[in-house]
Formats: sequence, structure tokens, C-alpha cells
Amino acid sequence: MNHDCYPGAYICDILRSVRTIAVVGASPNQSRPSHGVMNFLLGKGYHVIPVNPGHAGKTILGQTVVGHLADIDEPIDMVDVFRASPQFSAVVDEVLALDPRPAVIWGEYGVRDDTAAERAEAVGVHVVMDRSPVTEYPMLARSRA
Repeated sequence: MNHDCYPGAYICDILRSVRTIAVVGASPNQSRPSHGVMNFLLGKGYHVIPVNPGHAGKTILGQTVVGHLADIDEPIDMVDVFRASPQFSAVVDEVLALDPRPAVIWGEYGVRDDTAAERAEAVGVHVVMDRSPVTEYPMLARSRA
């Protein structure tokens, strides 16, 4: 996959097919981008599970926070990553260790590691990097027109 430019159909297929999204790096701080994205996704009807070891057991936007992806006791369709690029590889490792494995790993703005993405794609996981579902979501409406 060329991670410099994603086909609209690729993004739309992802946003249409996923239902349960784990947000790694979720924050209770309303000024943080992860909080805004979580709120947006919840508003669009997605089931969102916040992941942040520093807030495990607490709630963010009414959703119970888990410490790690492995702590989630239901299948995840997508992992949305709010971590620095050097940490993306470790998140990919966590995702690849899950069973069942999520179909998508999404790195938010500024999050990119092509080598880690290649590892995920080699086992069939779709990857989006340096994008946000919030800014990509309007494509769904345009694709229906």
C-alpha cells in the first residue's frame, strides 16, 4: 500500500465495515485530539473502547478504559493509534498478537512507521497512517452521492 495517498474507496470501505474501535492513547482531557476523535466516533455510532494504562478502570466519555489491547474481552475491528511514531511498531506488535486480530490499524496525524505497516499488511491487516477518521469520514457522504 502506498501510504502517501489512499484511494477513497479504501478509506470508505474501512469506515463502513468497522464497528468496534479501540483508541490507544485515549485521554480524558477534552483538549486532547484523542478525546475529540473518540467523541466523534461515538457520535457516529461506533463502539469505542479507550485504551490507556494510566487511566485503566476509569471512564472516558462514558466508556470504561482498559490498560492494554489484550485486556479487551471482545473482538476489535480497528485500532486507532494516538502514540508517537516510534511507538507505533510496539502497538502493531500488540495488534498482531490478538486473536481474533483486528482488520485495521489506523495511525492518527503524525503517526507513521512504514516498516511496522508492512509487517501488519503482510498478515492481511489494513493500515492507514497520518490521517484521522474525523477528516476522512465526510468521504462516506460523498461516495453515496
